[in-house]
Amino acid sequence: MTEPSFLLDGMLGSLARWLRIIGYDSEYLRDEEDSALLAILGDRYLLTRDKQLSQRAGPKGFYLESDDLDVQLSTVVERFALRLDLERTRCSACNGLLQKASKDVVKDKVEEGTWSEHQEFWMCHECGKVYWQGAHWKNIRDRLDKIS
Repeated sequence: MTEPSFLLDGMLGSLARWLRIIGYDSEYLRDEEDSALLAILGDRYLLTRDKQLSQRAGPKGFYLESDDLDVQLSTVVERFALRLDLERTRCSACNGLLQKASKDVVKDKVEEGTWSEHQEFWMCHECGKVYWQGAHWKNIRDRLDKIS
């Protein structure tokens, strides 16, 4: 079974970031017209707060009633049976794939304290952003625990 992928309209940037964190391909297009979103939808599900747009997308459209991020995330996780998979986590900034990176590779890309304090790093294949499980990781886990 293939994993779902998503296209999110301009009202759902925070949701796109969180779907990427839990490992799902989530393209976010902030300023696209409805017709352009529908034209590039392909195999993705369209997540939107626009009821008419979701209807125009047919079975690939999914309307999110709430504007609360936790409710949105919980709704999408439940509807599509999503699960956190740290091996598939994507770049929260650009949706690129993350790959484990050696400490030597990231030495000049992170602060010295971060580099010396952490042993595991991941780098985005697309934009080069570096990630590690720092203090923010507890907040991520707390939010995911809250919605599951």
